[in-house]
Amino acid sequence: MPFSTLRSRGRALRLSTSLGVAVLPLLLGIPLMYWQAATTLESRAEKSATDARVQLESMIDDAAHAASAVIGSAGLPCEEVEQALRSQTALSPFSRSVNLVQDGVIYCTSLMGPYDNNEDVDTYVQGTLRLMAGNRVTPDRAVLVYRQTDGDHGVLIGIDGQHLINLLRINGQEVPLQIAVGESWISASGAVTSSNWGAKNEYAVEASSSRYPFQVFGGYPPGTTLRYLQEHYTPQWLLLVILGALGGVGSFRLGLRSTSPGTELKRALAASEFVPYYQPVVDTENGCWHGVETLMRWQHPTEGLVPPDQFIPLAERLGLIVPMTRAMMRKVREDLVAHAAQLPAGFHLSINITAAHCENLQLVDECREFLAAFPAGHVVLILELTERQMITSTEVTRQLFSALRGLGVRIAIDDFGTGHSSLAYLREFHVDFLKIDRSFIAMVDSHALSRHLLENILDLSMRLQVALVAEGVESVEQSHYLTQRGVRLLQGYLFAKPMPADRLFAALQTPPSPDSRV
Repeated sequence: MPFSTLRSRGRALRLSTSLGVAVLPLLLGIPLMYWQAATTLESRAEKSATDARVQLESMIDDAAHAASAVIGSAGLPCEEVEQALRSQTALSPFSRSVNLVQDGVIYCTSLMGPYDNNEDVDTYVQGTLRLMAGNRVTPDRAVLVYRQTDGDHGVLIGIDGQHLINLLRINGQEVPLQIAVGESWISASGAVTSSNWGAKNEYAVEASSSRYPFQVFGGYPPGTTLRYLQEHYTPQWLLLVILGALGGVGSFRLGLRSTSPGTELKRALAASEFVPYYQPVVDTENGCWHGVETLMRWQHPTEGLVPPDQFIPLAERLGLIVPMTRAMMRKVREDLVAHAAQLPAGFHLSINITAAHCENLQLVDECREFLAAFPAGHVVLILELTERQMITSTEVTRQLFSALRGLGVRIAIDDFGTGHSSLAYLREFHVDFLKIDRSFIAMVDSHALSRHLLENILDLSMRLQVALVAEGVESVEQSHYLTQRGVRLLQGYLFAKPMPADRLFAALQTPPSPDSRV
């Protein structure tokens, strides 16, 4: 296990205490370390702001492309172009609405159809961009409006403020960022203000766009340099103290210094070491692959392939499971899009989620972005609810699952029958699949109680009209037992082990033989 080699950071501190403080080397070294820390922080701030600027320019490029596609419709009756506006909104990953303008009046929108409101041209910076705290549709949610004109006609493209928030949060994990459009500022909290709260920050940087009238500002809160020195330069202080003969010993001990398990997970996430593996789900009616379940593995640089039970529980406790799942969804999308032609229409792809994914509606945007990469109906996305943490029914979760269902996302309960929340999920959420836990399947041939419990699950699914998937099928006898009782979808080592993407698509190229039916 990777964490078995991690050591305590206290060893270096105890060593420094026992050796004492070398006053003169510290007096000479601290200014150098301060300069180095300042240079590093400033470089990180500049990179974060620049990356955010590039990404926002890409969003606005998408809006400009959408505007160019429909500007020829400006001036036509709204009834004739309303559907085209909505189609363009669906095609654009960042555009929330497309609006047509004629003679200074917004007369048609993709959201509400015919409309009548003045354009208010003076509020647009250089006549192009406007950052609003909200509008009639979402008064409490920011929106960035891109404006394109052609004579008396024009197009307004609304970019949802959530995309700006996500951009600031992703790029601002180390340094707080803000976006400024004229006199309007937005931060990662989503609040739009008329002032720059970061004006007194350390290493304040500005990344101005040369193509659009906006700037990205970044900077660290006061005192960051000293905190950075305290957190990252302890080894250097020790080296200054244990000069000479003890320097080698000190360097050796510092070389053995390891990071905490949480930091190791963050390092692995930043290094893209978490990779998807795919395990097929077989349709016993025709022997073909119905879809795959996506399983996370850790490709550690020294420990090799680490199974999920050794890091997933820790990731959930540290609050890292959401960004890890988000990164894996991006990798899965890249894997499948590159070979989409090999996937049969309606190919099912399941991904595990936990209670942490249900605390807000961000999962909806991630699923929408995922599905938008494929032709409509080509891939069916299934979210499997795990039971390590209870998902409580709240207004947010109800909105979340309603929005997911509107996208065509299916819901499954993973390891059904082993957790206390299974029946609660059936009561609170509309479920499409129940995945029978492998523990029931493993004892089918020898454990009477498991057979009775399994029969009850089969009867429950039939009454609720919910499809079943049996996990952990490892023998032909288990397969026959399940198929004879109407379980159509099977998953387990009898058919295939979890595999990386290259092996998955190699296997898809081999058509199933009639003997593969079980």
